[in-house]
Amino acid sequence: MSNHALMPRDPVPALNVALTTGERFVLGANPGEKFDLVVFYRGLHCPICAKYLIELERLAPDFAARGVQVLAVSSDDAERGRQMADKVNAKNLKFGYGLTLKSARQWGLYISAGRGKTSIGIEEPALFSEPGVFIVRPDGTLYYGAVQTMPFARPPFQDLLGAIDFAIAKNYPARGEYTGEV
Repeated sequence: MSNHALMPRDPVPALNVALTTGERFVLGANPGEKFDLVVFYRGLHCPICAKYLIELERLAPDFAARGVQVLAVSSDDAERGRQMADKVNAKNLKFGYGLTLKSARQWGLYISAGRGKTSIGIEEPALFSEPGVFIVRPDGTLYYGAVQTMPFARPPFQDLLGAIDFAIAKNYPARGEYTGEV
């Protein structure tokens, strides 16, 4: 099975995951006023993910002030999802868990095989998805997407805030939509 890139302006795949709060997140059921920001992370085993998500937790109120609902999600189980939420000291950020690898593939995420314990001594799952960041319009279409094959070099959240400000102020359309011959 190969990865496929999501197309800007097209509907994104379904996303329905349990939250560490005991609720569920269903993308599109109660969208953010302007956007939903969906951040797929590798899991509890990833120290770079924790650092990245601490920054997202810090900036979550800034996203909310712009009408952007934020979710961090991984294929971890409930216990590991709660541990990551605790590690990040999540108060503003929703943490989803139990993302199926089939769903990860539908979102165009790369899948890696576990290689034992990481530098922080936590076992990697047998299979897990690599990171991805997506901005989704309230109508369920893709506005922005970035996927990584590695845990590093992810889009900085401060830059995304600036991009969202620009997009809202200028009514800037999603780009990368051309699928014709080149």
